[in-house]
Amino acid sequence: MNSLINGRPSEQIRADDRGLAYGDGLFETIEVDQGRLVYWQRHLDRLTNGCSRLSIPIPDRSQLLAEAKQLLQANNSGVLKITITRGTGGRGYSHPNPSLPTRLITFHAQPDYPPAYQTQGVCLKVCSSRLGINPQLAGLKHLNRLEQVIARAELDSPKQQEGLMLDYEGHPVEGIMSNLFWVSSGEIFTPDLGLCGVSGVIREIVIELAEKSGIPCRIGRFTIDHLLASDEVFVTNSLIGIWPVHDLDDHLFSIGEVTLFLLKQLNKDKKKNLEIANEK
Repeated sequence: MNSLINGRPSEQIRADDRGLAYGDGLFETIEVDQGRLVYWQRHLDRLTNGCSRLSIPIPDRSQLLAEAKQLLQANNSGVLKITITRGTGGRGYSHPNPSLPTRLITFHAQPDYPPAYQTQGVCLKVCSSRLGINPQLAGLKHLNRLEQVIARAELDSPKQQEGLMLDYEGHPVEGIMSNLFWVSSGEIFTPDLGLCGVSGVIREIVIELAEKSGIPCRIGRFTIDHLLASDEVFVTNSLIGIWPVHDLDDHLFSIGEVTLFLLKQLNKDKKKNLEIANEK
C-alpha cells in the first residue's frame, strides 16, 4: 500500500469529502532521495501557511512526519505527495463546523525526466490558456488546478517539455508545473505572484540563493517582450530543480553562466536540507 488516509492504509476517500466535491484543500509534492525528504520543513511551512489562509485546521507536523516515515519504510526514492482537504461535509459551500481535515499521503515513482534537461535545456510553448487573476488564492498550491490541466493539453509535441502561462492581461506568470525566471545583463527577473500563480518552494530558495550570491533579483509584472529580450531563461519546481530553457516558441536562448551557477548552488543547498525519514 502506497497511500495513507488519516494515518490508515487506504486508497479510498469518502464521496462527501470537500477536496473531491469542491477542490477545498491544498497539496505538497516532495522529493524523496534515498529515504530523505528534500526541503521537508519548507514544504510544511508552505502547507501551514496555506491552511491558515484558507481557514483549514493546521495539521500536526509530527503526525505528518510519522505517517511519511510509515510509507517510506518500503519506498526509498521517489515522490511523496501530501494532500490536506477540509474534510467531509454535506452538500453546499458552507464550511462544516467543526472542520475535521482529511490527510492523504501517497508515494509515487520519480518522474522519468532525462538528465539532459538540466544540461541541455528544454523547450517551452506559450499556452493560449490564461491564468485568472485572483489575489485571494494567489500563491497557494490549492487543489483547483483545472487551468493547468487545460494548458497541459496544449503541449502537442514530445519536443515541448513545458508550457508558459500568461495572465489575462498578457503578463508571463509561470510554467504549467513550474516557476519562471530569466536573466538580463546578469540580473534575474521573476514574475510577481500577488495576483495569480503558485509560489513554489524552489522559487523562494532560488531567490534567496541569488541574493546571498550578490546576484540582483527583481520581482514584478513584466511583459512577454521583456522575457523574449533576455539572455537566459529557466524554470523551477521541487522535482526538476532547475531546467534551463533553450527554446520558447522558436525563440532561442543560451544556457548561460547565471543559470548554471544557480543550478550548482541549488544542488549543494538540497544536501543541507534533508529530513531523514527511513529511520525508526
